[in-house]
Amino acid sequence: MTAPPAASFRICPATGRTIHLQAERLIKANAVVAIVSLLVGAIAALLLVLTRWQAVHLLPAVWYYRLLGVHGMNMLIFFIIYFEMAVLWFASTVLLNARPAAPKLGWVNFGLMLAGSLIVEWAQWSGHADVLFTSYPPLKAHPLFYLGVILFAVGALLVVCQFFATLVIAKREKTYAGSMPLVVYGAVTAAIIAVITLVHGALIYVPTFLWSIGLIPTVDPQFYRLIWWALGHSSQQINVAAMVAIWYMLGGLTIGAVVLNEKVSRSAFVLYILFISMASAHHLLVDPGFSSAWKIVNTSYFMYMAVLASMVHGFTVPAGMELGMRLRGFTDGLFGWLRRAPWGDPGFSSLVLSVIVFGFVGGITGVTLGTEQINIIAHNTLRIPGHFHSTVVSGTALAFMGATYYLLPLIFRRKVAFWGLARLQPYLFAGGLLLLVMGMTFAGSFGVPRRHWDISFSQAPFDVQFNPAVDLFLAVMGIGGIIAVIGALSFILIAVKSVFFGEAVTAIPQGAEIAGIPQGLTHPPVHAPNVDEINESLHAPGRGIAGATPGTLVLVGVFLVAFMLYYFTNWKLLSFLWKIG
Repeated sequence: MTAPPAASFRICPATGRTIHLQAERLIKANAVVAIVSLLVGAIAALLLVLTRWQAVHLLPAVWYYRLLGVHGMNMLIFFIIYFEMAVLWFASTVLLNARPAAPKLGWVNFGLMLAGSLIVEWAQWSGHADVLFTSYPPLKAHPLFYLGVILFAVGALLVVCQFFATLVIAKREKTYAGSMPLVVYGAVTAAIIAVITLVHGALIYVPTFLWSIGLIPTVDPQFYRLIWWALGHSSQQINVAAMVAIWYMLGGLTIGAVVLNEKVSRSAFVLYILFISMASAHHLLVDPGFSSAWKIVNTSYFMYMAVLASMVHGFTVPAGMELGMRLRGFTDGLFGWLRRAPWGDPGFSSLVLSVIVFGFVGGITGVTLGTEQINIIAHNTLRIPGHFHSTVVSGTALAFMGATYYLLPLIFRRKVAFWGLARLQPYLFAGGLLLLVMGMTFAGSFGVPRRHWDISFSQAPFDVQFNPAVDLFLAVMGIGGIIAVIGALSFILIAVKSVFFGEAVTAIPQGAEIAGIPQGLTHPPVHAPNVDEINESLHAPGRGIAGATPGTLVLVGVFLVAFMLYYFTNWKLLSFLWKIG
């Protein structure tokens, strides 16, 4: 191993890893801007949910649609991608003990992203980009809106290139032994998907920008929708790959989770790369410009391969957690390992809640809504935002929040502020979002439209009479949204106080519980001294089909039963509408 200049690195007191100081600053900068974007998106979310809750109906139409665009860009693009840039810097340097490639260029690229996002913010808040998140032609925004998106995308793409270059440096300088760690492998997957995503973004936003300044006469709306969703959907799959990588990382940090089979987990990441972009077609299932054959191929055979990847991770992550706990000696009963887990560690609770909400709610609804026949009756209802609030918002954001609770002492070298609130925050955020998602999903099942500002259709020449149950479900949505925003604002308060005013961490003593430092750092999970004996007993032939992870197999059975019931119910509802004579 080549010894790096000591002045460029520091040694982490908890993990013993060498951390490059320039990479550390880039991680901090991206993480801070991500939190600011989350704040803007959360404020917009509160105003939006208080408008869609028909009993409150807070905003006028213009500001509702304007803030809908602001909310989408800040939550789905800026917050997520800035945090993912921090993950790429962290994975390629900290986890591999490597120096970053061209760190000065990293600041240039960060500047491009920041300039682009600020331009987009100006265009949206000033009313120059009231074109919603998708910005479908013939809706036209100010040219600076498209230019801002392009600058942001170029900066992000260049950071991804630096990520790959840093991996080459780490390999060449032999900063790690053996194969690439699985967490870094997941980050590589996210980076490859990011390249695919951003190239599609360039393919569609560059001509749209030229159209906005009058250099080309038009942009074909159907072509735009096709290419844009290869950006819009795939950008969320960058999140999925990064989220799963963080699942593996948090599992190891919090409870000593193991990877059941490296090859299987790596193969699942490869399935994301090969098939996840195909799944973007499910956004176009009600688009009359595409054939049914194209839709069916993309949203069944291709999408199911991506779903298979998520199902593999959905089993291996909790199974690895169970096996890790059992190897630490928690072998009592079916769920003793789960009962004895550190539920007061916000990193662990964020991990578990992320897996549950993303897998159970997001996974089940996603596969169901990806069915062409069901999508036809559900696509333009509140069921669709109900679905993606259970995936990107609940799953991805919770995973990123959990990682932050460990990054604060490890990278920012600050104790987590308001420790009592921090331990509660994941439950608050996840609980609120679960109510929000359930309210949206059930209201959508009664036909409540997805995008319409006023479901009473006041001053319209017609009206639509909804079932009285809709008022209850919208109230559940509104209350859940308020709780979720409180959870998000709590996280922002904790992060800001910790980063800028928090107590410094100079050392992390082992074996003593310290307020503000997660348990996984003060009590690193170590497998029992007789781990080989325990492992042998867990894998003994006499244990039957359940093997070493019986609790996870039971949970998988619950998931499959829930999925079958939900899927059957949707087809039953569809049969009421489509009569065959």
